[in-house]
Formats: sequence, C-alpha cells, structure tokens
Amino acid sequence: MTTSLAAEAWGRERGRLIGIAYRMLGDLGEAEDVASDVAESALAAERRGDDVRSWPAWLTTACVRRSIDRVRALATRRETYPGPWLPEPVSLDRLPDEVAATRELLSLTLLHLAEQLRPEARAALVLHRAFGMTAREIGEILERSPAAVRQSISRAERSLRIAPGDPAPHPADAGALRRLVAAIETGEVAEVLALLDDDVVLWSDGGGRVSAARRPLIGADAVARFVLGVVEKAARAGTPVTVVPLVVNGEAALDFRRADRRDVVVLELTEAGLVRGVRQVSNPEKLSRV
Repeated sequence: MTTSLAAEAWGRERGRLIGIAYRMLGDLGEAEDVASDVAESALAAERRGDDVRSWPAWLTTACVRRSIDRVRALATRRETYPGPWLPEPVSLDRLPDEVAATRELLSLTLLHLAEQLRPEARAALVLHRAFGMTAREIGEILERSPAAVRQSISRAERSLRIAPGDPAPHPADAGALRRLVAAIETGEVAEVLALLDDDVVLWSDGGGRVSAARRPLIGADAVARFVLGVVEKAARAGTPVTVVPLVVNGEAALDFRRADRRDVVVLELTEAGLVRGVRQVSNPEKLSRV
C-alpha cells in the first residue's frame, strides 16, 4: 500500500492548523472545518503530483489562506447577526494540545478585539505571536515583503493594545471575580459601581436565541444596572441565578446559571484592576464546549 505523505503530514499538523484557524475565526467548529478542507486539498494536490517540498509549510499556507477567505465570508454573514457577535468560549481541555500549549492570542478578549483587524493583519499577528514564525516566513504565505509584514504586525499590536512579551489586555483573576460575585450577590449598585471603570463596555451575544442587549452598553451605571437587573428579574421569576467562577480560553470567567439559560462572562481589567470590558456569551450554540 502506498503511503500518503500528505495524510501523514496532516495527521501530525492537524492540531496546529486548528490553532491557527481558531485564532483567526473565533469559532472552533469553523476552525475544524478549515482543517478538514485543507486535508482534502492536500490529498488532491498529492494525487495531481504537485511538487510539494515541505508538506507542513504547504498545509500552513493552505490553512492561512482558507482562514482568510472564511473570515471575509463570515464578516458578510455577521452583518445581519442579531446584536453583537462574540467568539465561542472553549475550555482548554476541549482543544488539541497544540492549540492550548501557548495561550498567545487565545483569550476571548483578544479574539474579540482582533475582529477589528483586516484578515491579512490578523493572520500575520497570529503566525508571529502564537506560532513564532518570522516575517520572511509569513511574507511567503501572504505574498508580502518581510518589511510589510513587520509593519502589519506592529500596527496590529498597537490596535489590540498588546506589546512584545505582553500576552493580553489584563484579564480578570480569581480575586477580581470573587469581589464582583460578592457585589452582585448583595445587590448593591454602589458596590458593583466601585469595581467598574467609568468607561466600561458590555457586549452581550444572544445570537437571537435568547434575550440579550442588541447594542453594546457603555458606562459604569448602565452596565451595573443591567447586570443587577438580570439577577433581580430572575429571582422575582423564581429562577435564581447561580454564579460560578470558571476558566475559558485560559482566562478567568463567570458562569451565570439559571433554570432556563446560561451566560458565560469574561472580564477585561484596567491596570488599576477595574473592569473595563464585559463580554457575555449567551447564545446556547456557543456554549457546548465550555
């Protein structure tokens, strides 16, 4: 039986390909689809007798280019998404080892922020930060000069407020979560406000499946009253909310559970430890891997 070099290489590289695609797309199911599409293309190239000097390099290039195409297609689809779109939160044990091995650009916060980048800039940042590829290697994939790649990476890092050696914009730690949970449980607006930055923003992704804020909420007062109002309304309806700390995408989060729904909330902090960003994923289709 003839050994398929393409299939063997894909088997070894599959986890890394999913890691690239998930960081590009923010959706694990889409990332797995990209990796599968790349396998089919590799087998087809092998059957054609294409001159492939390095299957790992070929697979990486195919994965990045397919991910860029998928980013553009999803951007068009998300224009009609009901309310804010947030990435799919995932427990690290649901990811291939190669994906979870490095936490770079894996946090829900950064996956969401990276949505503002052009697909090529996002690819360059992912390949450089998460997979240690050089500007020359990335340039060969994106068909750009090394200088252009370095400039793209630098602009992307400034846009996402990350610097070399700085993995993410201050995710919440367990202590910050405990303080917020205690404040929510007391129901005191003043105590919650004391933990929020004045310019805090809350994004709520219900995907049209459950009720959620259709626009980002801006400002400490609006965010505090929204969070406390949800808890109070559930209590009046006889479906009290249980708040449990958990870890998604390698960062601390809160799991709000009640009889009829579930909300996974990730917090972004300022350097002073105040909550600057609240990302609430409520779409049940996005919570199957948490």
